Amino acid sequence: MTDRLPATLDIAIIGAGAAGIAAARAVAGQPLTVAVLEARDRIGGRAHTVGFDGVGLDMGAGWLHSADENLLAARAAAEGFTVDRTPPPWERQAFDHEMSRAEQVEFRTAFAAFEDRVAEAAANGEEGPASSLFEAGNRWNPRIDAISGALNGARFDQVSIRDYDAYRDTGINWRVAEGYGRFVTHLGERLPILTACPVTRIDRSGPALKLHTPRGVVEARAVIVTVPTDLIAREHLRFDPPLPSLVEAAAGLPLGLASKLHMTVAGHQDFSPDSQLWGRTDTADTAGYHLRPFGRPMIEAWFGGDIARQLEAEGQSAFHAFATDELVNLLGSDMRRRLAPVVGSMWGADPWSSGAYSHALPGQAGDRARLKAPVENRIFIAGEATAEAVYGTVHGAWMEGERAAREALAALGLDAGPAPGDEEA
Repeated sequence: MTDRLPATLDIAIIGAGAAGIAAARAVAGQPLTVAVLEARDRIGGRAHTVGFDGVGLDMGAGWLHSADENLLAARAAAEGFTVDRTPPPWERQAFDHEMSRAEQVEFRTAFAAFEDRVAEAAANGEEGPASSLFEAGNRWNPRIDAISGALNGARFDQVSIRDYDAYRDTGINWRVAEGYGRFVTHLGERLPILTACPVTRIDRSGPALKLHTPRGVVEARAVIVTVPTDLIAREHLRFDPPLPSLVEAAAGLPLGLASKLHMTVAGHQDFSPDSQLWGRTDTADTAGYHLRPFGRPMIEAWFGGDIARQLEAEGQSAFHAFATDELVNLLGSDMRRRLAPVVGSMWGADPWSSGAYSHALPGQAGDRARLKAPVENRIFIAGEATAEAVYGTVHGAWMEGERAAREALAALGLDAGPAPGDEEA
């Protein structure tokens, strides 16, 4: 960490989330002056862990997706963190209150058929809202849309067919017991990061890029931008002269909203560890409930898409009221006295994120590639939104930060070395 804003830099990195930290680590050791400028008073971005009763609660990213291929899974263990391989809760419905076992099979069949239709449409070059591939009148369409709220932070009518199909996942999902956010923060320790230093404008009119911040102006030969897409689309980070193509690409990849509420639950022995319930099957405006994560006496509620935005607009207490009503309906009136809120996320209200993770709007599947294209060979964009096959993930953001770092080093005439996995190429 650092407290002083340099006057000049070889590489300025904007944002100290996973992509920014990865980029900073990738250029460390080079004969360059480098600094990471972070708007928040902390690092980690949307990977953020808060402490409670001796444990870490992840407010944003929580899963090592595709863990058998995820480069951060092996690194977490090597850095002394506990990688928990307990199967994810969506593989174990608690009780049979929500859906009977026969209905669970019926839903899984309907969802698989929907994804098959998406894959076939994408293979045929079709594009449009993924919801156009719902089976008319299928009783499970609302539940499929609720799942989209968790996967995309938006309903399927706001999700591109081709972009949704482009996502790849091995189905192996692990967690960091101490907290994914703590792990990402750990990886950022001892890096030259200046917090509480938002960049509001990049002046690219001269031979050096000029980054304007409340602490002053810093000149840089190259800039790696790792802020969320909404900050570019809404021009909270402004380019001068403007870059309309970049802004348009970012606007095609808005951040959906996924919100969490951590609650304690009395009499937790009544619930199977790491199991799940959903509130309703007849509407997408429902929440998912992770019962006893890591075996703890807690419930982690998950709200995605429209319902997350509605509740966030009403204030954090609305999440607890909604969750309580759903769990009372599922499990009985005594749940009202057994639940107590601990902490919740408000990513949509966070001025430095405005949401959780990106989805491509219908017709905008190509915007991930547009967004990551270097500008003048000195401005490089990276983050989960530019990870075309693993968007919305921490490891996707990490790999994109490393990619942008290699491009920046090459632009400055330095050998970036092979990309990870290409050493034998």
